[in-house]
Amino acid sequence: MNATVRSLASILAPVRHVLLDFDGPVCSVFDGFPAPEVARELLSQMPERSDVWAGETDPLALLRRIGDERPDLAPAADDRLSALEVEAVLRARPTAGGAAFMESCRTSGRRVWMVSNNATAAITRYLTDHGLDDYVSGSFGRVHGQPASMKPSPRLLADAMRAADAKPGECIFVGDAVRDVEAAHAAGMNAIGYANKPGKAESLTTAGAIGVVTSMETLARAALVSRL
Repeated sequence: MNATVRSLASILAPVRHVLLDFDGPVCSVFDGFPAPEVARELLSQMPERSDVWAGETDPLALLRRIGDERPDLAPAADDRLSALEVEAVLRARPTAGGAAFMESCRTSGRRVWMVSNNATAAITRYLTDHGLDDYVSGSFGRVHGQPASMKPSPRLLADAMRAADAKPGECIFVGDAVRDVEAAHAAGMNAIGYANKPGKAESLTTAGAIGVVTSMETLARAALVSRL
């Protein structure tokens, strides 16, 4: 069920820190450089086992597999994927309402912390290129060479909370995947789901999202209604 501005404003009332996913709520990272092409480019740089991983079309899932099966190759793979992600964000498609939500958070007295499985370098490049870096207090991409740090692990959310000197009850996580909800719950906080594709609203609700939206613009309006 799509949450209303009023219900979202109520959810946001105690929130001082918004932990925000990057790919989805802010932009579509691989819109101009499709994920399967990125995965193929990454595989082409792998000295070993590329035949075993050839069927993996999600570059982040591929990095996770490399980390699980050949952790010795993970740092080099992460270096290459980070460079590819920086290239991808040059062609990324902004999410309607994503920038407005960050602006609304600042206007309403909240701080935004980017928390993403993507590389911090790619997040930083996108925010800088789009004039959004002033709206973000800090960015927490995956830990280099450690794919296990990616969500659904709560590690990145915990790192953001530590930087914010915040408690879970003062925070909320906004993401577009079940793993985002799982990571939020593991970190002790609620999550708002962004359902940007058919079927996501149901899966995010089932995962336990406290609210689900199909438009980031709705969330931006709710943040303004619920000023601190």
